[in-house]
Amino acid sequence: MRITDIIEKKIKKQELTKQEIEYFVTGYTNGEIKEYQVAALLMAIFLNGMNHQETTNLTIAMANSGKILDLSTLGEIIVDKHSTGGVGDKVSLILLPLVSSLGVPVAKMSGRGLGFTGGTVDKLESIPGYQTQIEINQFIKNVEKIGISMISQTLDLAPADKKLYALRDSISCVESIPLIASSIMSKKIASGAQKIVLDVTVGKGAFMKDIEQATQLSKTMIEIGKLANRQTICIITNMNEPLGYAIGNSLEVIEAVKFLKGDMPQDLKQVVLELGSYMLKLAKKGEDIEKNKIRLLENLENKKAYHKFLELVENQGGDIRYLTDLKKMPKASYIEPIYSKKNGYIQQIDSKKIGELVGILGAKREKKEDSIDAKVGIVLNQKVTNQVKIGDVLAYIHANDEEKLKEVKIKLEEEIKISEQKLEKEKTILGVITK
Repeated sequence: MRITDIIEKKIKKQELTKQEIEYFVTGYTNGEIKEYQVAALLMAIFLNGMNHQETTNLTIAMANSGKILDLSTLGEIIVDKHSTGGVGDKVSLILLPLVSSLGVPVAKMSGRGLGFTGGTVDKLESIPGYQTQIEINQFIKNVEKIGISMISQTLDLAPADKKLYALRDSISCVESIPLIASSIMSKKIASGAQKIVLDVTVGKGAFMKDIEQATQLSKTMIEIGKLANRQTICIITNMNEPLGYAIGNSLEVIEAVKFLKGDMPQDLKQVVLELGSYMLKLAKKGEDIEKNKIRLLENLENKKAYHKFLELVENQGGDIRYLTDLKKMPKASYIEPIYSKKNGYIQQIDSKKIGELVGILGAKREKKEDSIDAKVGIVLNQKVTNQVKIGDVLAYIHANDEEKLKEVKIKLEEEIKISEQKLEKEKTILGVITK
């Protein structure tokens, strides 16, 4: 078997066999196949696509390129949750302790933020003392002990995906449904979950820009799940404006804790309840979605979810005094408000632009090895369709650099657009795809 023959087949729009896909994934992972050859193959896939069977075979080959986590000792159905990425997305911090408080084991490996989207690991690490890098045996013991553990993704998990993703990024082959779907699903399969709920974000601050793309991606991942014996459900959610109000690592932790204590922004609440209700259903904890939402709300109101989050943090070395008294959380040197200069209605708060501004402040990384500032970010004071008057606070900028603060202040005032006409509120949940 030769990589040149495999490239030629895909250039001619022919279907690759399982053996051919395994050959190129294994060869590239161990360094036997050259990067420029795999780049040529990825470009051919980008241009000519893959069918469901090819995409599934690619997914399984990438999952098998490293260790497959065995969670069978937990003795229950393991349901994993994944988001395709967004701005202000602190859902995992809220949702996973919440479903754990209802008896669903949570063994979650998360990633770091890259570009304008945030990462759950960065948010957890903004809690003083919290350990995200622990041994797999301890990870499983934590779940056995308290029902939940959230850590950073191990290097042994789907290493082929890491290499292929970096290569795709360098040759502008990221926006390919088969390559995106196989990347996401290979990590989910390798992480040991039997059932998967996916938050597929769509809009300005998401990778999928329209509902058609998001639907196609969802159906592809569900089909991979079927062929890989992993039941998968996709919830399509709106990411035209940031989710909730806070964007920035420690600021999002603060908002998540406030949510768990009962202060729930409406859009964030809808996403948490929708994803959570399907996680309960897949875990066989309740068939009725609306009744599941009621149960989730009960565990928010009685603070069981909040106490489960504290238990998680304390069990992994975090100092919960910062959470029980949020005033203790480390803060930026400068906190400056942005005021409205006109009367009207909030017309647009572009998620991607806001994410990029937070990046300028130092909260995001462009390369995985970059360091970030956990304290900086933006806390919005308004949502799209809100009525505002001259002098009303639109947002607060949290910064540690005076020059960056000045730059972001000018740009943020431009990005929060106000019009005389009130827009119709967009839906937060845009669809649920189960097959």
